[in-house]
Amino acid sequence: MEKIVKKYLGIDWGEVRIGLALGDDENKIAVPLSVVNGLEEILAIIKKEEIDEVVVGEPLAMISSELVNKKRYSAFIGSLQDNTSLPIHTIDERLTSKAADALAGDKKTKAARDAIAAMLILQSFFDSQT
Repeated sequence: MEKIVKKYLGIDWGEVRIGLALGDDENKIAVPLSVVNGLEEILAIIKKEEIDEVVVGEPLAMISSELVNKKRYSAFIGSLQDNTSLPIHTIDERLTSKAADALAGDKKTKAARDAIAAMLILQSFFDSQT
């Protein structure tokens, strides 16, 4: 029996920009995709890329487990759930933006910081599944 490969979309949510990354459960390697501005663009990518599951970084405060921008983040997650039947996983994203800065390279060659942060969120999810 052939194994069905699941495709994942990693999301680095932000109030202004939303970073996206792709990966699958066979290779378990996340790659940066793009930066978008809202839910409609995310839903279009979910459809286009035939995504099976979504992983969203939780913007937790550094010194506690309190969510930063809790109301807006919760509204985003709620809207995502209302508009798709896909499983949605959340994962602690503390320090992903700092790590993304370290990986980004110079301005001419770097992928967008938010897409790299999304890649790190999704890769962290894959790594936690083993």
